[in-house]
Amino acid sequence: MSVISKTESAVPPDFNRLARLYRWMELVSFGPWLHWCRCAFLDQVADRQRALVLGDGDGRFTARILRANSEITIDAIDASSAMLNELRRRANVNANRVRTWTADIRSWHPEGPPYDLVVTHFFLDCLTADEVETLAATVCTAVTPSAKWLISEFSIPPGLYGQLFARPLIGCLYWTFGRLTGLKIRKLPDHGAALRQSGFNKIAKRDWLGGLLVSELWSFNAQ
Repeated sequence: MSVISKTESAVPPDFNRLARLYRWMELVSFGPWLHWCRCAFLDQVADRQRALVLGDGDGRFTARILRANSEITIDAIDASSAMLNELRRRANVNANRVRTWTADIRSWHPEGPPYDLVVTHFFLDCLTADEVETLAATVCTAVTPSAKWLISEFSIPPGLYGQLFARPLIGCLYWTFGRLTGLKIRKLPDHGAALRQSGFNKIAKRDWLGGLLVSELWSFNAQ
């Protein structure tokens, strides 16, 4: 299996001390918009059986999909043990359908049956473009031929709004999380190019806040 090379972000950011505060930080800065963004295509993955969830933070989306789908089982991976503790706590009575690993996704080796759903909400922006490309190449070896990939991310839309508002805001967010967690990344990666290169096709997209946030649903087409 592929192993993601470690470049400028060799040490994963440490989100442990933010685990209990993460929800409130999100609500203060963006209100409910990030949650709406995560759940935009939840109804289109209602038939999924086995999900790989990467970097779900404190686990609000994991808890939501477990409630919505009584059959799904989840493998959740995060570099923060405290975030995974919050994820298991939020899963509550459904925690028996979740397995968790504290690990740096850049050195992840897929094991077990293939996944028919991959979830990365506000996670790929913590990786470089090369790391996203290698992650996508690894994921495509671990999914079913009809797998789907749910993505929520920040985006810089074209035009003055993107240049004068979105770009400075995203730069501020990177600076803030860099100070709080040690995150070294300072630029959004082109995750779309990486997914297309690995055989995924975007089948749905929704913009939020004028394109500052995007929800995407991708489908894997095995060759």
